[in-house]
Amino acid sequence: MRSEFDVKGKTQPDPFVFEDGGKFYMYVTATEGVEAYSADEPFGLWHYEGIVTDMPEGKSFWAPSVIRYEGRYYMYVSCESFGNYQNMHVLSSDSPLGPYRSPKRLYSEFSIDSHAVETECGLFLLLAMNKRCGKRHGTRVFVDRLLDPYTPEGKPKEIIPPTLDEEQFTPQCSEDYKWHTVEGPFWFYEGGYHYVMYSGGCYQDDTYHVGVAVAKTEEQDLTKINFKKACDGKKFAPVLIKNDQEGGTGHNSVIKHRGKYYAFYHGRDLSCAEGYDEDYVEQRTARYCELEVGDGKISAKR
Repeated sequence: MRSEFDVKGKTQPDPFVFEDGGKFYMYVTATEGVEAYSADEPFGLWHYEGIVTDMPEGKSFWAPSVIRYEGRYYMYVSCESFGNYQNMHVLSSDSPLGPYRSPKRLYSEFSIDSHAVETECGLFLLLAMNKRCGKRHGTRVFVDRLLDPYTPEGKPKEIIPPTLDEEQFTPQCSEDYKWHTVEGPFWFYEGGYHYVMYSGGCYQDDTYHVGVAVAKTEEQDLTKINFKKACDGKKFAPVLIKNDQEGGTGHNSVIKHRGKYYAFYHGRDLSCAEGYDEDYVEQRTARYCELEVGDGKISAKR
């Protein structure tokens, strides 16, 4: 189901939905700064709030996430700044709509797609970084401890590697070289299970999909948990992928609303151009669907 907005002609790649004080906020990828929307109900009309980051030296702000911690709001987002390509930054604000200021770069290497979370063991940052190893070079999901909202421990642990041909990033693949992409992590805990939803494939075409990795444990230190893909690393079993109405589905966040789980993700209408094109035009818009969550499994009701 497509989300509805009070502005026309805008896109909402990588939607991160966040509830605070009974109100809902959506933060999305944009060029000049993170763009935000607000709504009284997550399935109603979203109001465009404009750019909420104050970082003039940055551009191409990708996949923001927000966490409220000790009464303050922290945004984690990757961007280009001072000649550095897509490094993770953190900014803070006293309001969910910003402006988010005082940026600090957290990693000096390619680092994207944050999800900052708090468990009883402290703060943790899930993110995607690159690694070349074996036959499946590519982007993969890591988790790092946060000593405080501005300070990662600097010991990111890989938790979701690429294991499937369906996770190849097609524009960077040839017969002799295959690049893979596993990115867009979102963590939550339910019924004794840790779930990390993630995206694989290429966001520019219809290989893009959402999968899930799971761990059944009471352990709350995310750096000590071993996650296993729902497909057990052997069989392709996406939670979300192209259907008869939309393609390029991926990069989701999750909310629990009135006792039910919902995924907010982006996709393209099938009336839009399909397939990779060097002259890629942004067409990803926010959508949502209900999730069935239980016993270490997630399925989408679309």
